[in-house]
Amino acid sequence: MIQIRDEIASDVAAREHLLDACFGSSRFLKTSQRLREGRLPARGLALSAVQGEKLVGTVRLWDVETDCGRPALLLGPLAVDPALQGAGLGGSLMREVLARATECGHGAVLLVGDARYYARFGFTQAKADALYMPGPFERERFLGLELKAGALAGAEGVLRAAGAFEVLPEVAAEASALAARRRAA
Repeated sequence: MIQIRDEIASDVAAREHLLDACFGSSRFLKTSQRLREGRLPARGLALSAVQGEKLVGTVRLWDVETDCGRPALLLGPLAVDPALQGAGLGGSLMREVLARATECGHGAVLLVGDARYYARFGFTQAKADALYMPGPFERERFLGLELKAGALAGAEGVLRAAGAFEVLPEVAAEASALAARRRAA
């Protein structure tokens, strides 16, 4: 039985291994990755699919905004263990993360992906026509979905990262040491 749940810290290594298996090291070269670097996923919108103790799927949404400050979410990556691809797990992950994004009050989701696959969830190229990634991207694969009617109406410009910054372990350790010194003083 496969369970979809919130991503937890112990999923990180398995998630990275799964992403390597599905996308290889070229995933780090994608423009979408530039928008994710150094950021945390949108609150409550990083999901893991597990079968027993094994991570078999992952999806994350990231806060972005346009040049004029219009907020949206950027999907990616969505990955399913190659042994389970074609069994509907990717669709289940998509439906769950989109439902959660709607419940959280988000208005729109953007992604770079296979238009035929994502059309089943309502994504279209037309919703992202006036938007651009901050680097090379394939226009025909840049898609949008409105979770709220009109959320992308009039949106234009280049996307930029808008989410919370990820605290790196060395920065966290330094901050903790500084706090301890202040308490001791």
